[in-house]
Amino acid sequence: MKLFTEPGQQQRGCRAACAGTCRRTGLLRDERGAVTTEMVIIMPALLTMVLLLAQATVWWHAVHIAQATSAHALAVTRVQDGTAADGQVEARRVLDQLGHGPLQGTDVTVTRTTDRAEVQVTGIATSVVPFLHLPVRTHASGPVEQFRPPAQGAP
Repeated sequence: MKLFTEPGQQQRGCRAACAGTCRRTGLLRDERGAVTTEMVIIMPALLTMVLLLAQATVWWHAVHIAQATSAHALAVTRVQDGTAADGQVEARRVLDQLGHGPLQGTDVTVTRTTDRAEVQVTGIATSVVPFLHLPVRTHASGPVEQFRPPAQGAP
């Protein structure tokens, strides 16, 4: 089958040229709406993947906020004259500065004994995906700073 003819002869279009072949092989089917059907399946899956990625990012940011809060509260609590109340105040101050957007429902627990100080921050990451509430928990602990006079024989 010739698609291009001699000069002066009438040329046949590509669609008309393969119509006979397409009819014989069954390639000329009615496929109207096939792309729409594929998009109905693909787009929700794609949007779900994007939302899950956004949820993971928000959760990760909330964990970082909780870690920063517990580290700052521990630093204030474990100093020589620090108290658990000082750690609570510092934790609330840091949470107020960093915002309550990604980390909601926070609970800060600060304990101090004679040898150790511990801070635990818990909360829930803001939900991007409906009905998915990811918990956030961080824990920081360290020894309490104490002044020790130098030994008698030390320079």
